[in-house]
Amino acid sequence: MMQIVAEQFESLARVGGESLTTWPDDLYIPPYALKIFLETFEGPLDLLLYLIKRQNLDILNIPVAEITAQYLQYIDLMQDLHLELAAEYLLMAAILAEIKSRMLLPKPEGLIDEEEDPRAELIRRLQEYEQIKQAAESLDELPRLERDVFLTQVLPPLPQARLSPQVELAELLLAFKQVMQRVDIKANHQIQRETLSIRERMTHILAKLQRDQFCQFQTFFSLSEGKLGVVVTFMAMLELLKQAMMELVQAEPFAPIYLKAC
Repeated sequence: MMQIVAEQFESLARVGGESLTTWPDDLYIPPYALKIFLETFEGPLDLLLYLIKRQNLDILNIPVAEITAQYLQYIDLMQDLHLELAAEYLLMAAILAEIKSRMLLPKPEGLIDEEEDPRAELIRRLQEYEQIKQAAESLDELPRLERDVFLTQVLPPLPQARLSPQVELAELLLAFKQVMQRVDIKANHQIQRETLSIRERMTHILAKLQRDQFCQFQTFFSLSEGKLGVVVTFMAMLELLKQAMMELVQAEPFAPIYLKAC
């Protein structure tokens, strides 16, 4: 068992079931099979700013010679790795070389204070780029819709208005028929006839509706009055409905009918 494990560690690869302990002499590796990707920069100013911040240098007092040497090393490294170089990187290398040469040239004593620092334009561009880059990073850190924040929509439930169904004439006549049937069942024989007035019965119905907000249809009929009293009461109701002095209310079809004063 120990021998098998040792053979596995000594083996570089297995080809066709056989272990290889040494690389074949005829093994061909293309020259560009392995590429190293360095940290990408958005331009020459971004590379310069990276070199300055990596060494904690003062952006207002850039050591041009040192930064130029590091910049050129990076350019040479990219060329050795066969990475494409934009023309702006080569242009910045030329600008750095020019600034370096101007700073190395001797200056006349009378023009030392009057001549502008060769680094001034480069420093201004670096400061502007740094401000724009920081602003872009701050914007990128803000919550972004569909990345950090997701909108949702909740609709309120629709109000369900419950309307009382209309009382049909057929249902009113059916209720009246039931009352008449009850009168027939409990009919009594009276010799003396009392005079019934529809106007008086209307006043009686309105008085009862003022006391009670809702009154059931059957409660207005008195079986002791017989058919005549039932008919007079029903006629009084119809007259009140005609004059819009009361209305009929029903919760649902075939439910009890109620009277309500208008």
